[in-house]
Amino acid sequence: MPSFYEKPLFRYPIYALIGVTVIAILAVFYFSWMLGIAFTLLLGLVLYFLKQADLKIKSEMEDYISTLSYRLKKVGEEALMEMPIGIMLINDQYYIEWTNPFLASCFDEDTLIGRTLFDVAEALVPLIKQEVESETITLHDRKFRVIIKREERLLYFFDVTEQTQIEKQYENERTVLALIYLDNYDEVTQGMDDQTRSNINSDVTSLLNKWAIDYGLFLKRVSSERFLAVLNEHILAKLERSKFSILDEVREKTTVQNVSLTLSIGIGAGLHSLQELGDLAQSSLDLALGRGGDQVAIKQQNGKIKFYGGRTNPMEKRTRVRARVISHALKEIVAESDKVLIMGHKNPDMDSIGSAIGILKVAQVNGKQGYIVLDENEISSGVQRLIDEVRLNAELWSHFISPEEALENATENTVLVVVDTHKPSMVMVEKLLNKIDDVVVIDHHRRGEEFIRDPLLVYMEPYASSTAELVTELLEYQPKILKMSMVEATALLAGIIVDTKSFTLRTGSRTFDAASYLRSKGADTVLVQKFLRENIEHFIKRSRLVQNTTLLDNGIAIAKADPSDQETYDQVIIAQAADTLLTMSGVSASFVLAKRDDQTVGISARSLGEINVQLVMEALNGGGHLSNAATQISGVTLDEAEEQLKHAITEYIEGGTNS
Repeated sequence: MPSFYEKPLFRYPIYALIGVTVIAILAVFYFSWMLGIAFTLLLGLVLYFLKQADLKIKSEMEDYISTLSYRLKKVGEEALMEMPIGIMLINDQYYIEWTNPFLASCFDEDTLIGRTLFDVAEALVPLIKQEVESETITLHDRKFRVIIKREERLLYFFDVTEQTQIEKQYENERTVLALIYLDNYDEVTQGMDDQTRSNINSDVTSLLNKWAIDYGLFLKRVSSERFLAVLNEHILAKLERSKFSILDEVREKTTVQNVSLTLSIGIGAGLHSLQELGDLAQSSLDLALGRGGDQVAIKQQNGKIKFYGGRTNPMEKRTRVRARVISHALKEIVAESDKVLIMGHKNPDMDSIGSAIGILKVAQVNGKQGYIVLDENEISSGVQRLIDEVRLNAELWSHFISPEEALENATENTVLVVVDTHKPSMVMVEKLLNKIDDVVVIDHHRRGEEFIRDPLLVYMEPYASSTAELVTELLEYQPKILKMSMVEATALLAGIIVDTKSFTLRTGSRTFDAASYLRSKGADTVLVQKFLRENIEHFIKRSRLVQNTTLLDNGIAIAKADPSDQETYDQVIIAQAADTLLTMSGVSASFVLAKRDDQTVGISARSLGEINVQLVMEALNGGGHLSNAATQISGVTLDEAEEQLKHAITEYIEGGTNS
């Protein structure tokens, strides 16, 4: 090892100094040989001491390095054997060849050598096979983050139990905001005397306060019909496990007093910002109210939404004042446009076509050109009879255009009115929806998670029997010069009759008012019956579906087409079979499954109101109403679809649903 003066930094200056010294001594010899000898001896002594110093430094350095190497080796051995990190070596057959003592102690055993991973930690085997580099697993009630070095067949185990517990505690203590709304407080208490109103108020407040105390949340009343609740994720989890029983308690308590008062709760969770949590809670409440109330909606940052409740038929809450306001707003929007395009959902039904014709009339009475977008390739046999009747009216038929024509005619000032749906994926021409900025939504279905983005005007009333009923009310507040042809009035009436099953389901006083108005405009009930006729072939196919029916508990009937039969069924036939089952004794809800095509299974669901089939269908990516819903599942067999349906029914009966 070179000495310090032999290093490049020092070597040349020392050599130069020695050279200069030698030259100086020679010069001294020239003048005095005695002084030259003296200086030579002095130089020799200096060089001797320098060499000795160098040897000493070199010896000390070697001793230091030797000691350091020993210490490093000892520390390495202690780290390998004593540090709280598990180390495991395995062979190709997943047998353990070596572990350090720490890892063995984690398994409460003296040694793991010679044992197989299948016995010790079977969860690791698929991770190694899948070439996962790092994963957190549970072993003996502790959490370990395992790092896998596949080439060396080496596994490191880091105990992250405490870290996981801290993370869990942090998640449990995150703030959650909830907005609680008494759905129909004003309507229920209107006309009551002060004492009765005070009693109802006191009963509901007592129930909510007890509920808050039992679960440990903060509750504050902010108005006569609104409450604010502050809680955390841990409390929210307990409420979810209880399926928000407060909904049932309030409903049952008020029902005893002959008052139909229900709760809607909107909850925001999963965010740090209180302002954003408040926005989520309000959005959740709007969603719960849009779906008919009497339910809880929990909206999280990742877009996931959970629903609880919603098992009762919604009370009618809309007013004629709201209908008049919406009608006036629609009139102004139409007046500012250059033309109005109207479209319903894919595979349109009577309600979709009828309400579209009604909106066309709104455009015409306000002096604007209106066009109904219709894809004739998606028309079912039942609707075809209505379309054939419309064809006989040349003036009306001239306002029906194809999707291609609609895309060509759309301009920046065009208004698009979407009827009988609010889901972008369900509209007849999604490209048209993306092209036009000014959109109006008129629908009677309960609002789902998917919704048309930024509409100008939304008129959604899940308490209405049909969209045709809503449109009819809007027509009543349009200019008095309104004149309707018999076919136009009949189309609207047909939409109401079909969706109410001839005024037997979801029918309120406003439904009959709308029907009466249409009759006064010339609607022909005999023609409606002609539209609703079915041929013998459809009757036989429907009967075959009904024949294969299984009756489950709770009055639930499931009918499934014969899996060995490759025949496909129209959605109308599937829906009619579900309606037929509902007329059977002991059936409170019916579900019918059949193939729509080779890749798709269609499911129609009906109920008398005791079971919310909408929630069941939403669990299968469908939707609809409390008593009338449907879905389509792609890439499954009939048997697989039936299993998914039964699982969704079980989830519904047990409690909440995810969306």
